[in-house]
Amino acid sequence: MAEKFNIRYVLGISFIAALGGYLFGFDFAVITGGLPFLADQFGLDASGEGATTASLAIGCVIGCFFAGNISDKYGRKPSLLIAASIFAISSLFMGMAPNLYAFIGGRFFAGTGVGMASMLSPMYIAEVAPPKLRGRMVSLNQLTIVLGIVITHLVNYGLKDTGPEAWRWMFGSGIVPSTLFLLGVFVLPESPRWLTKENKYEQALGVLKRIGGNNFAEQTLSNIKESIKGEVKVSFREVFGRTVLPVVLIGIGLAVFQQWCGINVVFNYTAKIFESIGADRSEQLIQAVYIGLVNLIFTLVAMALVDKLGRKPLMLIGAGGLAVLYVLIAYILKNTSGDALSPFVLAAIATYALSLAPVTWVLISEIFPNRIRGRATSIAVIALWLAYSVLVYTFPVITEALGEYIPFLVYSVICILGFMFVLLRLPETKGKSLEQVEKELIEIK
Repeated sequence: MAEKFNIRYVLGISFIAALGGYLFGFDFAVITGGLPFLADQFGLDASGEGATTASLAIGCVIGCFFAGNISDKYGRKPSLLIAASIFAISSLFMGMAPNLYAFIGGRFFAGTGVGMASMLSPMYIAEVAPPKLRGRMVSLNQLTIVLGIVITHLVNYGLKDTGPEAWRWMFGSGIVPSTLFLLGVFVLPESPRWLTKENKYEQALGVLKRIGGNNFAEQTLSNIKESIKGEVKVSFREVFGRTVLPVVLIGIGLAVFQQWCGINVVFNYTAKIFESIGADRSEQLIQAVYIGLVNLIFTLVAMALVDKLGRKPLMLIGAGGLAVLYVLIAYILKNTSGDALSPFVLAAIATYALSLAPVTWVLISEIFPNRIRGRATSIAVIALWLAYSVLVYTFPVITEALGEYIPFLVYSVICILGFMFVLLRLPETKGKSLEQVEKELIEIK
C-alpha cells in the first residue's frame, strides 16, 4: 500500500482537537498566578490552598467518568462539544465568583471539562492519525497544553499589578480560548473508528479517504472491522476482565506515575516554592514564565523524537533523569537559597517535557483494544486525575509540616520505581497500527 497521507488535513483536525489541551493547560496554570491573590483575599491556610488547587482534579475525575460513556454512545465529536461548552461557562463563573465556595465550585465544574478533554482529545487524534504520524499528532495535545501554560503565565504576569482581585481577570480570560475551541470542534469529522463501530461504514470510509486515499481507507476500514468483530458493549467491570486486565493495569500505572513523579507541584506551586527561598511575587511569576518556556521548547523536541527514538526510551530517560534532579533540588532547598534553585528546576521541567509529559498521553491513547478504548481510557485518566488531586493537596501540607525539600525526596523514590515499571512492563508501540498494538498487548500475562 502506497502510504501518501493528506498531512495538512490530518494536522488540521488534530490541532483543532488538541485545543482541548490548550484549555487543560490554561486551567492547570492559571492557579499558579491566581493562588497568591486568592490566599490573600480569602485567608487560605495550607489545607485551603491544597483544596482550592485540587478541586479542579476532583472535577476532572467526574468528567472522565462520564466522557467514556458519552463518547462511546454518541461519538467523539459531540463529547468534545460538551467539554468546550463547559470550559466557556466555567471561565465566566470563576471570574465572577462572589466568594471562595463559589470559586471552588466553578473550578470543580471547569475540572469536568478538563477531564473530558484530557481523555477525548488524545483518543480522537489517535483514532484519526495514520500509524507513522500518530505519535507526533497525539503529541500535539501536549504541545497545546504547554502553549496554554506559557500564554497563561504571561497573561498572569501582565495582570499582577491590576489590584487584589487580579485573579478574576486571570480566570475569566479563559473565555477567549474556550470559545475558539468550541467553534473549531464544529468542523471536525467524527472518528472513523467510532463510525465503524456504529456500522456507518460509508461515513468512516469517507473520512479515511480524506486522510490517506482509497487504498489506505479500504485497508484501514478492513482492519478496524476485524478488530471489533463480534464485540459487544462492555461495562466498566468487563474492562477489568482477565484478558485485557494486564493492558489496563499498564495504562493505570503510566497515568499514576506521570502525576506522582511530582513535577506538577512545580507547575502549580511555583510561587510557593520560590517564596520559600525569599523570592518576591514578581520574581515568583517570572519564574513561572521561564518554566513555561522551557516546557514548550522541550515539548517540541519530544514531538520530533517520539516517532523516531520511540516511547519506551523516552520514558526511561524521564524517570531516571527526574530521580537524580529531585535529589539535587531537595539538597538546594534544605541547604542553600537564591539563584541556585532555578537551573535545576528548569532542568527537571525540561526532562519531564521531553519524556513523561507527552509520551504518557501517546501511550494511553494507543495501548487499549478498540472495543474497550473509550472506557479503558476513561479509567486510566480517572486514575491520573485522582493521583494529581492527591499530589497537589498533600504538597503544601507536607511542606508546612516537614519542609519544602522532603516531598522532592519522596518523588525521587517514586521515579526510581517508575523507571523499573517502564523497563519491565512497557512494550514499544512506535510505528504500529492500533490494531497491531492490540494484538501484541492482549497477549501480555
